Amino acid sequence: MKIGMIGLPNSGKTTIFNALTRAQVQVTPYSGAQAEPNLAVVDVGDERVLRLAEIYKPKKMTWATVEIVDFVAREGAFSGNLLGLIKTVDALALVVRNFKDDFMGPPTPLQDVETVEGELLLSDLIVAETRLERIEAGNHRGKKTPAVELEARVLDKVLAHLNAERPLRTLALSADEEKLLRGFQFLTQKPLMIILNSSETNFGKNQEVLAQLDQRYRTIEFAGSFEMELAQLDEQAAQMFMEDMGITASARDRLTQCAYEVLGYISFFTVGQDEVRAWNVCRGDTAVQAAGTIHSDLMRGFIRAECFAYDDLLACGSEKAVREHGRLRLEGKNYRVQDGDILSIRFNV
Repeated sequence: MKIGMIGLPNSGKTTIFNALTRAQVQVTPYSGAQAEPNLAVVDVGDERVLRLAEIYKPKKMTWATVEIVDFVAREGAFSGNLLGLIKTVDALALVVRNFKDDFMGPPTPLQDVETVEGELLLSDLIVAETRLERIEAGNHRGKKTPAVELEARVLDKVLAHLNAERPLRTLALSADEEKLLRGFQFLTQKPLMIILNSSETNFGKNQEVLAQLDQRYRTIEFAGSFEMELAQLDEQAAQMFMEDMGITASARDRLTQCAYEVLGYISFFTVGQDEVRAWNVCRGDTAVQAAGTIHSDLMRGFIRAECFAYDDLLACGSEKAVREHGRLRLEGKNYRVQDGDILSIRFNV
């Protein structure tokens, strides 16, 4: 799972990145000099991994992970190299300023969200119009085919939706239409979450703004600068300051939970004496897709999945008891993996 952080200049985006990742990237006002994004991989906190480790006593524990990409803050439409980089992410996290800035003045979070959404819409419009122009030019040269005609019809539908100032994530598409558009990686088709970056003094006092944003987006509030400082403390000291601020979980845990909800992800587990590990897949993915998440050979040679539920393991006390109580199942390749499933893949390559 890859989350791309975007935002207007001076929104505190890199501050949030540091709070999430415990990195110490230099935080400076936007100068336009930075060209490369900041990258980090963070663990998805999951107490179930610890409980499974208590049962199996493995040599190693491995959490599911999320890759965080902090893109360059800029004004104007997303284009060029930046567009190519942003297209690689699974979801966008838009950081909006909710603190006073000496240069920018008072915060305008709702207006900032509309500004960025407008830039995303414009970027998608340019991509769709450019492709339609190329299709038209090809038709004039006698390259008209049924497949190209279908693509043009779907892109006309896309253009109409974008011209109505509506993001493509709200456009109803058939499975065939979605497949046809997949290669474009339109930005407004990607799931979008909002990070309201508040100051330490107004954190927790923005219910009206949060309610307005929540009508359209999944929104979470951070006290960016404060939480960046927390990330550099040991866990016990950080917990004390978090309680004083009314922060119930770390920035990392709140963002990864939000990302799971927005993207529709769930976790399954593999267990044993060598390793207890969590994996993330999309809700609705099959057992064979989960096998491919572990290794392509398991997907290619998939036979069956031995499966039992995390809750059944806790209730029974051991894997042996799970088997004795008939809670272990053999599932085929079309089985829909459930959150908390513990899988062992039978395969033959």
